Amino acid sequence: MSAYTFHSSRPDHWVSPRPTRDPARLRAIHGPLQPLEPHSGWLSRLLARR
Repeated sequence: MSAYTFHSSRPDHWVSPRPTRDPARLRAIHGPLQPLEPHSGWLSRLLARR
């Protein structure tokens, strides 16, 4: 065991409170939510290989 200790003037990042996540702000930054699967319209279903 070491006798040395680490001192920092800045608190750790996991101790600091996180900023609020406003849905309107996130939508303005990243755009609207998108589905994980591609859009399957009638034309894509018609041209899809089976």
